[in-house]
Amino acid sequence: MRGVFPALLLALALGGCTTVNSWYDPGKAHHRPDGFVNNDPSVRGGAPWYEVIQRRWRGDFRPLAEPEGGYAAFAERWLATPDRAQLDDPAGPPRITWLGHASLLLQAGGRNILIDPNLSDHAGPFSWLSARRQVPPPLNVKELPRIDLVLISHNHYDHLDEATLTALLARGDTPEFIVPLGVKAWFDKLGMARVRELDWWQQIDLSDLRIHFTPAQHWSKRTPFDTNTTLWGGFFLDINHDGRRSAFLYTGDTGYSADFKEIRRRLGPVDLLAVPIGAYEPRDFMRPQHNNPDEAVQIMEDTDARHAIGVHWGSFALSQESFDQPPRDVAAALERRQLPESRFWLPRQGETRALPLR
Repeated sequence: MRGVFPALLLALALGGCTTVNSWYDPGKAHHRPDGFVNNDPSVRGGAPWYEVIQRRWRGDFRPLAEPEGGYAAFAERWLATPDRAQLDDPAGPPRITWLGHASLLLQAGGRNILIDPNLSDHAGPFSWLSARRQVPPPLNVKELPRIDLVLISHNHYDHLDEATLTALLARGDTPEFIVPLGVKAWFDKLGMARVRELDWWQQIDLSDLRIHFTPAQHWSKRTPFDTNTTLWGGFFLDINHDGRRSAFLYTGDTGYSADFKEIRRRLGPVDLLAVPIGAYEPRDFMRPQHNNPDEAVQIMEDTDARHAIGVHWGSFALSQESFDQPPRDVAAALERRQLPESRFWLPRQGETRALPLR
């Protein structure tokens, strides 16, 4: 019976209602009257409902093999005990902690900034229609430091998780949320205040922190009726610390595209790049929307990043590659380009690294 419900939900998309893009600007190439498109408009993202059902049935959205030694051994290798002293001192030098999957805690300018937090045991609308978490998060919501700012790159469930955000607010935090165009309505329905929306290339200035919303090649969808009606993207943060600067770019989910050379041209070189290295197989389906490790290294080159940190892997069972394949593919990509392994960071979940400063 469980298999009937995904088919029913997806089939409902055939009767979806017409939407109107309230932010439509005919002068912007990525705007459409009914939503948004990539800078390469031929890359639409997603797939027809019947293809999704077929791929789910044949196993395209789960690993073909467990990691070496199984998931428990993988978690033992890739989980770290967070450094509480660093987590409790946001006023120190800027630093970043990987919380698993695409979730990051950035501490800069005295602020604790959460990026795409999902600390739940699944990523999806219902536990039975979701990707299961195979590695527990290094911190639960109660263990997080006070959160001042939350950045959301797009509305997919593994990046915008209701349970994590409601738990954050329930404990008394009152962060500001920075989200793409169209996503504020989701927060409004849940009574979540202090939400600002950004279009590509728009920015927000917060004393020693400037936040730019940058393009990515992806798509959006939260229900059967809202494909690409809200925007997606990444965040470029220009951080000033005691007269020194660090440029941090979180790409968000993305396929490889010319967007990253344009980000470099407009905003300058990157000191630390957070880029996905997981959920890339099978390539015939994933290529337009999820870069693979080789393309992640290319994005590092395109943005002139001094260092990169690999995210979007090792937590949820989303795709065919095994959990321990991304690090091997990153190492192979660096070797092909004769680049040092030290340039591309692969921290454990819960590990904190200092941002490079100029």
